Amino acid sequence: MKDLVTGAAGFIGSNLTDSLLDKGRSVVGVDDFSRNYDPEQKRRNIEKALKNKNFELKNSNVLDSQSLEGLDEVDTVYHLAGQPGVQTSWGSGFETHLDRNVLTTQRLLEECLEKSVRRVVIASSSSVYGPTNRESKETDLPHPVSPYGVSKLAAEHLASVYAERGLDVISLRLFTVYGPRQRPDMSIHRMFESVLNGEPFPLWGEGRQRRSFTFVDDIVEVFQLAGSIEKVTSRVLNAGGAEPIELLDLIRTVEGIVGAPITLQQLNKRPGDPELTCASKDLVMDELGWKPKTSIDTGLRSQLKWHNSLSEHFHTLQKVG
Repeated sequence: MKDLVTGAAGFIGSNLTDSLLDKGRSVVGVDDFSRNYDPEQKRRNIEKALKNKNFELKNSNVLDSQSLEGLDEVDTVYHLAGQPGVQTSWGSGFETHLDRNVLTTQRLLEECLEKSVRRVVIASSSSVYGPTNRESKETDLPHPVSPYGVSKLAAEHLASVYAERGLDVISLRLFTVYGPRQRPDMSIHRMFESVLNGEPFPLWGEGRQRRSFTFVDDIVEVFQLAGSIEKVTSRVLNAGGAEPIELLDLIRTVEGIVGAPITLQQLNKRPGDPELTCASKDLVMDELGWKPKTSIDTGLRSQLKWHNSLSEHFHTLQKVG
């Protein structure tokens, strides 16, 4: 059977693509190699996939007509293309988020409905929840506090609208994903870079923020379950890691794994950053039988191993693991 993955050269998309190919699926990957970070890293991300005869890459945007040609032959669509980042969504940056998170999603859903695609799985975000002091449940009223969160919630609403018209679509709310191929703007990648370059790690606020860090292999698994299980009742599901970890505790854990201290640069708290993200996993367990398996220590060591592989210079970090 054939699957289509948008954002196939990105962090999660490339890991998902490799996993699908390893399971014998045929995959069409769509990616325009946008410059939200170095396109060369994205090209490295799909080196393995490009060697597989069952992989076809379309170097284009979902809004380009040719990117969705042949959709009538596709069984499952995994939609991971989009514009990430809370801070880049403020001001004029929101235009890009609107284009890549909302307009692109609507175009994709319209085409999938027309071509009778069996199922669509969309990458949403915990950012739709907004401020909370407890675990977030899918039934909670969304209250995003950033334009990015608003754009992801809009994509969810679009999915709901198309579901009403008969399209089988599921939105997965992802919680702080980390692991091999993580984007360079994300916190754990920057911690490793801080040790390598001796530059301070920017600590926004007091470091007491708590996050449900979720390893990318676990996220890949939940995407495939959402795409394959025949009957799923819920249209929105959380996909989050185990107990939330305080950012300062995460920094100490990374220091222990790397074997070197991280110098901190204290900065004011940024707008749109919640104090807590914590996923309720009851519904996703009931619907998909999924729960995260990877410990933070194991996941960090896996990301460090990948980080070292980027360049021979990264081997200065390989003191353990």
